[in-house]
Amino acid sequence: MTRSADIGIRPIGEAEFADWHRAVQTGFLQEPAVTEEELAARREQWVAGRLLGAFDRGRCVATFRSFAQEITAVGGAPVPADGVSNVTVSPTHRRRGLLRRMMAADLAAAKDRGDVVATLIAAEYPIYGRYGFGPATWTTEWTVDVPRAGLDPRRRGPEDGGRVDLVDGADVRGLGPELHERLRRVRPGAVSRGDLWWRVNTGAARFRPSWTEPFYAVYRAADGTVEGMVSYESDDKWGDAKQPLHTLAVNWLIGVVPAAERALWHYLCTIDWVTTVKSGWRAPDDLLPLLLPDPRAARVTTHADWLWVRILDVVRALQARTYEEEGSLVLEVVDAWEGGGAGGRYRLEAAADGASCAPTAETADLTLDIGDLAALWLGDESAVRLAALGRVREERAGAARVADALLRTSRRPWCPDMF
Repeated sequence: MTRSADIGIRPIGEAEFADWHRAVQTGFLQEPAVTEEELAARREQWVAGRLLGAFDRGRCVATFRSFAQEITAVGGAPVPADGVSNVTVSPTHRRRGLLRRMMAADLAAAKDRGDVVATLIAAEYPIYGRYGFGPATWTTEWTVDVPRAGLDPRRRGPEDGGRVDLVDGADVRGLGPELHERLRRVRPGAVSRGDLWWRVNTGAARFRPSWTEPFYAVYRAADGTVEGMVSYESDDKWGDAKQPLHTLAVNWLIGVVPAAERALWHYLCTIDWVTTVKSGWRAPDDLLPLLLPDPRAARVTTHADWLWVRILDVVRALQARTYEEEGSLVLEVVDAWEGGGAGGRYRLEAAADGASCAPTAETADLTLDIGDLAALWLGDESAVRLAALGRVREERAGAARVADALLRTSRRPWCPDMF
């Protein structure tokens, strides 16, 4: 067995990309062979210095990719982030500290670049807390029993004068980016999408050889403005006596106003032959169930942690967002990971015209781990609940309630993307 210290970790070169990608596929238990077309599409993700590989005797046995990203803070400010993806360790090389070494190298580079946070979607819950990440958004999927939902399929269109139109992939690539930017400006937790995202999700770039063209529809307001968009697919299931029992699966749905969400969900849940609708990944407080005459027709089939955040710069992270109330709080932030460095004591002053945050020697009101601060940062978690769990310690009685009054948001944050 090769010693861990003898396994080199370094940024890969372009010539090593195929071997690196084979290791990605191996780590995710997917077919390791890749076509030239797939490699050509995925090579667009290659950025010098940001794809790391661990090499044992010339073979790539662990992978790590990061990329430039923006995440929306509470209040709408874009925050520079280090998006982390393609994290794998081959089964022959587990438990040797390779992920720890790659993570340390990447987060150190992210701090040097001035990134405020790092983000990732965790395949397994226990892994990333040890590196200071915390679950900052959650996701829910509903399965809708269409016949039970009670929507009127005879309605000819939205009641607000808008309309739903079918479009194709080229239309989505043209209309989608601006629409998503509008969503991103108002939805804490949403992340930026590059041009490659739109091409991959409309079949213009292929990450895998198989591609099934989905259906696309847009919602246009009465003045013609596009305010919503959806991508969906359907199976082809029939019951006895040629009874259609199709299941429609939503790939993604954007609505920048409630009218768009209402119109698109009504459209999806009243398509002929469709008896079941799977909502795809939605915010836990999504409007969908309550848009139905019978909300019990929407059954929760998935509820899970989604976007994990690692705060790299506490001062900039807390100053980037807005707050529900005015007030002050002194936080003792513990960052125990050797590659962290974000720990310390900070005084947060929240005001209507903006927040300030600075290191302080004052007595702390709350003591918490850097990962728990990440869970609070986007407004989703409760400091009172974390205190009940023993993860936040009140140094001043009532401080957790003050933290909730400042940090929590009226709508839950949501990240629509997998990356």
